[in-house]
Amino acid sequence: MLALAVLILTQLMSAASFPGEEVVEVTVARLDVDLDAEPLATVNERFLSVAIDASLAGDEKFISILGSQKLRTLAKGLAPGYLRFGGTKADFTVFLPDDNHVKAQLWEYTFIFQNKSADNCDKSILPYGTEKYLKYEWPLQEELILRNENQNIFDYQTISGSSVDMLYSFANCSGFHLIFGLNALLRNDNNVWNSSNAEQLLKYCQSKQYRISWELGNEPNSFEKKAGIKVDGSQLGKDFIHLHNILKKYPLFQSSSLYGPDVGQPQKHRRKLLNGFLKSAGKVINACTWHHYYVDGRDASLDEFLSPAVLDSFAVKSKDVFQIVEKIVPGKKVWLGETGSAFGGGAPGLSDTYVAGFMWLDKLGLSAKLGIDVVIRQVFVGAGSYHLVDSNFDPLPDYWLSLLYKKLVGPKVLNVTIFTHDGDQNRHLRVYMHCARNNSANFTSGDVTLIALNLSKKTTTIHLPKYFSSKRIDAYRLEPAGEGGLSSRNIQLNGKLLVMVDERTLPELTGSTLPVGSPLQIPGLTFAFYVIRDANVSACK
Repeated sequence: MLALAVLILTQLMSAASFPGEEVVEVTVARLDVDLDAEPLATVNERFLSVAIDASLAGDEKFISILGSQKLRTLAKGLAPGYLRFGGTKADFTVFLPDDNHVKAQLWEYTFIFQNKSADNCDKSILPYGTEKYLKYEWPLQEELILRNENQNIFDYQTISGSSVDMLYSFANCSGFHLIFGLNALLRNDNNVWNSSNAEQLLKYCQSKQYRISWELGNEPNSFEKKAGIKVDGSQLGKDFIHLHNILKKYPLFQSSSLYGPDVGQPQKHRRKLLNGFLKSAGKVINACTWHHYYVDGRDASLDEFLSPAVLDSFAVKSKDVFQIVEKIVPGKKVWLGETGSAFGGGAPGLSDTYVAGFMWLDKLGLSAKLGIDVVIRQVFVGAGSYHLVDSNFDPLPDYWLSLLYKKLVGPKVLNVTIFTHDGDQNRHLRVYMHCARNNSANFTSGDVTLIALNLSKKTTTIHLPKYFSSKRIDAYRLEPAGEGGLSSRNIQLNGKLLVMVDERTLPELTGSTLPVGSPLQIPGLTFAFYVIRDANVSACK
């Protein structure tokens, strides 16, 4: 896997264009794919997953929004997946199972969130009036969260048993597996992790029969900056081993997965931390997690969201992580435990608009091609502008893109390359190919899905291999809708605006069948999926 990743990365880096370099816009391209080769990689069935940031529990009444019927419907569309509850505030969160004040407050906002049957899922829906009130209150809370984060103010917060119930109900009733981030900053005088609060939470979840996976700490490389506590990789690894041993004491959690260390993208200090951690605890984690964002949301530009060089920078960071992991714990899965377009809550007017889709779709395509097993998007709903669903619970363009990805793209990754008419790779036209998702009644074994992104302003024609010339192709072209162009918060599929039918129903996503044998036309500054039907590709059978 490492050799494959490095080979792909080398090709990407050698072909990248850089700021200030003149770009020749190309209108004709040729696609090459080895149809007889084995898949490059096979990623997790829950490959595209999402996060709920722990800051949502800053005022626990807002956890109640997870009982929204509309949010449940939108989440179900992205299932199956992992739901990560974590982020910076996870390391400032203390579990208080008997916090009667909070429990009394929560009773005003929601029904009882009990166990996990379908009946209980129906009973746990938030009343409309309460949902409307919380939406009205949310902007002030969001402003507080973002202001504190920008000023590096991280106060401790509590989370009650009732809130854990709501969080688990949302994940379970929506088809997600919950990953809960435990507080790693609770430490004894000798700087060893104090597990007593985590054990309270584990006992509570055991009593409720909540099947959960676990993390310990978020971006440990920034503990000193955010909390004045320095933890090296070796000590963090020992803390993970301690947690691993604790999980073994609980019948329900003996087989639970443990993920970490959720380190930031590799730099000198972070590489050292990751090395020390993996040497200490690499064998007890189920996957090595790291975080990646392209740009700083406070000064990001539209050009950066469309830059091949910026998009290719992700490959360079991935190379570093793969090399470290393969050296210390060969074969260990690598996850993007938290990711998005821009850190710091996202870039308003960019991260929440159509143009963000170029970063998101390219990251999904490249991650799968490199063999990254799971990609967890920050966030499904919550503070900031990198969310999939806005504060009115309306889906943003990246949500619809994710929904289409879930419908069309399977876990097997094929090796595909795009060349211009003169034989050079064109980094403005980016393509990825997977076996089509075969759990759909519409697709047959052997079908393939081509993902294409056109970062240039001109329409590009792609000529497919001759083998596909007689095949039916269904096109799913996504373009901005309404005013705003690339900055639009609305998106259309094959010319039709995508909106929910009602709070319980998502629209049907249908393709447009192209004339047999015709080349693919990709308009400038758009992206699309193409499902090649009855392709009979052996790797996909």
